[in-house]
Amino acid sequence: VQLQASGGGLVQAGDSLRLSCVVSGRTFSSAVMGWFRQAPGKEREFVAGITWSGGSTTYADSVKGRFTISRDNAKNTVYLQMNTLKPEDMAIYSCAADLGSTGSIDVGRRYYRSGAAYDYWGQGTLVTVSS
Repeated sequence: VQLQASGGGLVQAGDSLRLSCVVSGRTFSSAVMGWFRQAPGKEREFVAGITWSGGSTTYADSVKGRFTISRDNAKNTVYLQMNTLKPEDMAIYSCAADLGSTGSIDVGRRYYRSGAAYDYWGQGTLVTVSS
C-alpha cells in the first residue's frame, strides 16, 4: 500500500491550499484516513480524519472551521482543503491510512487522533505560510 501526498507549497497568511493523498496498491471498502502535521521542533499532531465508507469527519480544534477533509472513493483520494491559513499552520503534512477498521467506525474516537491507529503513511508535503 502506498500513499502519495501532494499539494503543499508557499502561501501567504489568509490564502488557501488543497492537499491530496492518493492511495494505491490495495482495494478496500472500509478505512479511516487521517491527516497529520509536524512543525519544526514540535511533535506530530492530528489534523483531521474521515471514514472511507460513510464520510464521517473529525477535526482538531485548531483547524475546525478552516479545514475540510473529504474523499473521492472512485479516485482513491483523500483531500484536505485548507482555508484562511495561518503562520502556525506551517508544517509537513502527512496522510495516513487505517485499513483494518471495519464495521461501524466512530472516527471521533480519541484513538483515531493518535498516529498509532494508522498502518500506512505517506511521505509528507510541506506547507509554508508567510505572515
